[in-house]
Amino acid sequence: MTGSAVHDADQVIRLDKTFMADPHAVYELLRRERPVARARSEQGLPVWLITRYDDVRAALVDPRLAKDSAGLGAVFDRVVPPDKRMPFGPELTAHMLNSDPPQHTRLRALVNRGFTGRSIALMRPRIEAIAAELAEALAARLAAGEEVDLLDEFAFPLPMTVISEILGVPGEHRDEFRGWSNHALSSAPIEERAPSLMAMAEFLTRLVADKRARPGEDMLSAAVAASEDTDHLSDNEAVAMAFLLLVAGHETTVNLISNGMLALLRNPDQLVQLRADPSLLPGAVEEFLRFDGPLNLATMRFTAEPVTIAGTDIPQGELVLVSLASANRDPDHFERPDELDLRRGGTNLAFGHGIHHCLGAALARLEGQIAFRALLDQVPPFELAGNPEDLIWRDSTLIRGVKRLHIRRA
Repeated sequence: MTGSAVHDADQVIRLDKTFMADPHAVYELLRRERPVARARSEQGLPVWLITRYDDVRAALVDPRLAKDSAGLGAVFDRVVPPDKRMPFGPELTAHMLNSDPPQHTRLRALVNRGFTGRSIALMRPRIEAIAAELAEALAARLAAGEEVDLLDEFAFPLPMTVISEILGVPGEHRDEFRGWSNHALSSAPIEERAPSLMAMAEFLTRLVADKRARPGEDMLSAAVAASEDTDHLSDNEAVAMAFLLLVAGHETTVNLISNGMLALLRNPDQLVQLRADPSLLPGAVEEFLRFDGPLNLATMRFTAEPVTIAGTDIPQGELVLVSLASANRDPDHFERPDELDLRRGGTNLAFGHGIHHCLGAALARLEGQIAFRALLDQVPPFELAGNPEDLIWRDSTLIRGVKRLHIRRA
């Protein structure tokens, strides 16, 4: 895409596979020429795309950019042909990310008790034990001369095990859920994603019913427990909550680990610094989140009334996408934004902002710090196996991550 093409106000930005492979090239031009641009998703969905840091931060807290599932559904019904609509109802959508106050306030309060600072701190020993076990197995395979996929052997099983234990999901279903999630969040046509979405809905519906009948010591059991004195989640709300937490609870950390390690391997001077000074780790995780965070675009919003952003008028009833990835590379907010600098500091928007700020952000950060410490301390130095230019990025506008990250001992 050329600068003149972006400058043309009538040019609709295509959020296609080329864009997903390298969105930063497009964002650089859009921030400069058209910070609020008309775009079209891979499935042909018409949206407005917001790309500058200040506009993104303001949009994330603007109540006129609503998320209520009923209102969003009405907009979808207007712009999406019947055969392209999502084939499920509230069992996967009745969660806090698809709601506005006061419903959002209620749902978040019911779930928040499992993600307090104290609750997350208590998870550290278990997360460290999982990371150590995975790192030991990874080190053994690399020492044996094997080429290993870091996602399969470490980046996925760590957060998936953690969130599954928090929610009480049986271990034998975790790999299956990963496949469903990857497919459901892809840009494939809805008719191709439908089986994965329906499979997740059916699995989680059975899981919630089991927690009601035979509650355990997990967060999902507590959330669905009926009580005359306290609020609790309905069946649809419980299934939707489990869907949101399972998907978000592993997808963010999987891609934080893999994208961060890829950035280090491509910037060996920064890797040397981190190995020499582990105290840089908390700041390094923040820089990984900023540089190539796990989320490209925030989840869909719609204009509940006309909105003007950066001088551009967006009518009522329009779909809006807010780019977290673009905001985090905005040169008006970050000096040398396209460079990895583990000592940078500053505040990024990788987990959003405002009432919809990611509930599990603190858990993801903790998992990230533990993961990188284990990889640096327990695994012998390794390098990318193959040409970095041959890496394949996931075909998702929401998720930013590679499909595979093959490594070998250096």
